[in-house]
Amino acid sequence: MFSDKPVLTGERVTLRPVGAEHADGLFALVSDPEVRRLTGSHAAFELEACRRWCATRAGQADRLDLAIEAGGDYVGEVVLNELDEPNLSCNLRIALIGARAFGRGYGTEAITLALDHAFRTTPLHRVGLEVFAFNDRARHVYEKLGFVEEGRLRDALRWDGEWYDSLVMSVLRPDWQARSGLL
Repeated sequence: MFSDKPVLTGERVTLRPVGAEHADGLFALVSDPEVRRLTGSHAAFELEACRRWCATRAGQADRLDLAIEAGGDYVGEVVLNELDEPNLSCNLRIALIGARAFGRGYGTEAITLALDHAFRTTPLHRVGLEVFAFNDRARHVYEKLGFVEEGRLRDALRWDGEWYDSLVMSVLRPDWQARSGLL
């Protein structure tokens, strides 16, 4: 379903298929302490592992990994993954490279471009995600784009000795079409 790896262009950002040229940016992203907290990532990453990962994304027909670029600079990634083809469903995840990318509309536009592409070019019916309850900025963006909270996974993340819930959200094709005029 995601064998086509498009370049998607908006006003603020361009989404490009992740390739080897994005490894340094990805390494900076996954090394940022605030990004690690927001994504709940306890793992430590190495640059060489990021290089190997980025080099293999183009060959993955069951997912779409897109680098987010603003002004030619890598500022994050948006990914459609965890494809459940029989149920026409997948997961969305996004990460921005930290303070220099937060609050500039990059995430909102990247998600909009990715969802427009998914709902225009595939038969997907549902795109879901999880967001930690403390991430008010992300929750606001998801709600603004039409994601609906479906449930709560209690104490899903343990970070610095504290427990945090994860919220399950989704957007459905008919809702996205009605909002964006894709009918």
